[in-house]
Amino acid sequence: MEYGVVVSEIADKKFIRIIKKNPKQMSIIGKKVQQIIQNPYHYKPLRGDLHGARRVHIGSSFVLIYEIDEDNKEIRILDYDHHDVIY
Repeated sequence: MEYGVVVSEIADKKFIRIIKKNPKQMSIIGKKVQQIIQNPYHYKPLRGDLHGARRVHIGSSFVLIYEIDEDNKEIRILDYDHHDVIY
């Protein structure tokens, strides 16, 4: 069974800005989300304040933070930003 995707309000606002300013970047994010759906446990689990979430790098400087909800078979996109801002 494939996972559904839920986007947090924070991430959604950032994605709307990205669509307007850099549609190519949004396309790259979309492809990465498809990879996450196919294999959500492939990417690095986080510790500390972000325990329970996972991260995937997009390009060399940006990070997408997500968590997996097995009960509802959902991937929750929590945040997307520059590496220095996320951490």
